Amino acid sequence: MTPLHPPVLRGESVYRIHWVLGTDRLLAVCHCGAQGEFEDPVELWDWLLGHPEDHRPGPAPESTPAPAAQPRHAAFA
Repeated sequence: MTPLHPPVLRGESVYRIHWVLGTDRLLAVCHCGAQGEFEDPVELWDWLLGHPEDHRPGPAPESTPAPAAQPRHAAFA
């Protein structure tokens, strides 16, 4: 049986383009992690293929410590 989706591709020649639901906009994701939102597909491809000009990877997710566990109190009826 063949899988429904091919394996995820990686590398310096892999670009991702997502349609932003409910809009006429496209989200471009470069292999370096930079993202840009566009209405015009030509501008989108110019931006993607112009790497590294104007490419700034998005902010790294901040690592926040997990909240301390709160003691659980038994409910009395």
